Amino acid sequence: MARKVSRRVQELQKKVEERAYEPLEAINLLKETATAKFAESVEAHIRLGIDPKYTDQQLRTTVALPKGTGQTIRVAVIARGEKVQEASSAGADVVGSEELINEIQGGRMDFDLLLATPDMMPQVARLGRLLGPRGLMPNPKGGTVTMDLTGAIAEFKAGKLEFRADRTGIVHVLFGKASFNAEDLLVNLKALQETIDRNRPSGAKGRYWRTMYVSATMGPSIEVDINLLRDMKLNDAA
Repeated sequence: MARKVSRRVQELQKKVEERAYEPLEAINLLKETATAKFAESVEAHIRLGIDPKYTDQQLRTTVALPKGTGQTIRVAVIARGEKVQEASSAGADVVGSEELINEIQGGRMDFDLLLATPDMMPQVARLGRLLGPRGLMPNPKGGTVTMDLTGAIAEFKAGKLEFRADRTGIVHVLFGKASFNAEDLLVNLKALQETIDRNRPSGAKGRYWRTMYVSATMGPSIEVDINLLRDMKLNDAA
């Protein structure tokens, strides 16, 4: 059964032409179409020329958004010994050792990001089936398995995000709030593009970038001219 599209969304969709927009033009249109009655996030949906079923075509990394995410991130940390106190002092919202692992196994999920020290990963591994589908499993590539808990907590709370390509080669990632000014959103989007280019999988062949669309949480999708975004210098966007 087809999903019914609300009259509000139908009217917004009429404002979007079937073409790739210049980056700042796309973001201004995104802001214009963010008309929901709550503070909408803004997201990028990027189709890449990769097949993640091959290990050398997988993309999983982090991006530090220069203008932040506009979100409050609840960080949980699994560590032991003095690292527990370090995490608490650094501003972690939930901290523990084996007892926290047991609580998570029992259903505790009051956090948005989970960090772990390397020595705790053998025990954390048993949470894989629970955390994996939610994208919360600590991973060295994502910067969430680390001994530098103070630095990691500060970075993630300031606007660092972990993301990955899904099984179809599409990246879905938040890059701010619709309430941000357009120039700040453009700076964040440019940082995301540069991160994806820097982390191009070794097995990616042919055309890497296929399409990029941006949208507010409840708004229509707007195509961005990816070539113009890639040619743009970050100080042009700042």
